Amino acid sequence: MDYDFKTKLAAEREKVEDLFEYEGCKVGRGTYGHVYKAKRKDGEDEKEYALKQIEGTGISMSACREIALLRELKHPNVIALQKVFLSHSDRKVWLLFDYAEHDLWHIIKFHRASKANKKPIQLPRGMVKSLLYQILDGIHYLHANWVLHRDLKPANILVMGEGSERGRVKIADMGFARLFNSPLKPLADLDPVVVTFWYRAPELLLGARHYTKAIDIWAIGCIFAELLTSEPIFHCRQEDIKTSNPFHHDQLDRIFSVMGFPADKDWEDIRKMPEFPTLQKDFRRTTITSEQALQDPYFLEDPLPTSDVFAGCQIPYPKREFLNEDEPDEKTEKVNRGEIRPLIAHQLNKDENSEGKTLKCVRWLPLVHGIQVDE
Repeated sequence: MDYDFKTKLAAEREKVEDLFEYEGCKVGRGTYGHVYKAKRKDGEDEKEYALKQIEGTGISMSACREIALLRELKHPNVIALQKVFLSHSDRKVWLLFDYAEHDLWHIIKFHRASKANKKPIQLPRGMVKSLLYQILDGIHYLHANWVLHRDLKPANILVMGEGSERGRVKIADMGFARLFNSPLKPLADLDPVVVTFWYRAPELLLGARHYTKAIDIWAIGCIFAELLTSEPIFHCRQEDIKTSNPFHHDQLDRIFSVMGFPADKDWEDIRKMPEFPTLQKDFRRTTITSEQALQDPYFLEDPLPTSDVFAGCQIPYPKREFLNEDEPDEKTEKVNRGEIRPLIAHQLNKDENSEGKTLKCVRWLPLVHGIQVDE
């Protein structure tokens, strides 16, 4: 056997536990598996890494999709896959990424807690704009390369901590991403158990068999509203939702209560949806693309978006805490904070963080499928 080939083969079979120190450093857990904060044992560099151990044995279809896509996708706002490790002894799969100290779930939680303690700390307007711009930039890159993310939510939007990429957004978790070249693919393989319903587009809730870029744009709109208010705009208790059926009446009711009921002419294709007979109202089909959103005048006004979302200021958010091996990640638990007030649209209109601007959620406007900051 060729010596160089043997050397390369041995390198490919390097064991994660021999290369990285990660024991007791679990920072995340979910249906996908476990995430650990890790450092190299040999001291080759002082960088911090994230080791993602895929749940189960062998390579699942979700892991295959994530690995295949991340090996090809290269963009400053998309998480970069550094290496894949295959453990031959226990058939585990490990993915190595650069470590991101923060994510939008924890950032929003920080501001929500400050409101609950009656010492509200507003998300800076410039930071919201920079976060939104970088998310759109990353999604525009994915869409330009015929990739739909399909699971955009605050927990999957990472933000780098101190270092060379300080304050940079990284879109993560590509396990549910799909190619969408023509003809459109059916939604038969969408797993309703994992995807968070609060960020799911109405056409998915109605059982649409095909998907477009609009589902990611809808999710970004939901995240935008949550950044402004520190609350999910379409909050519905997860335990009230039956995951075996894509149609979720309570979730659609939440969307209707915030957005209102548009005219029947706004979305003619709704009559073709499998669950249309269960509905009495329609809503608008028109949405914009990520490229059009990036060109919105909102991003040309002061403060302008920056590559460091913290804009050079001290980072106020705490670092991730380590979890015990059997301790669940908060993000995987059922949320039971009670219902958000029905007048959430009124709360958005009075949002102090918008500094004189009004977040319109009572009309179906073009920016991010119904959410727009107006003068």
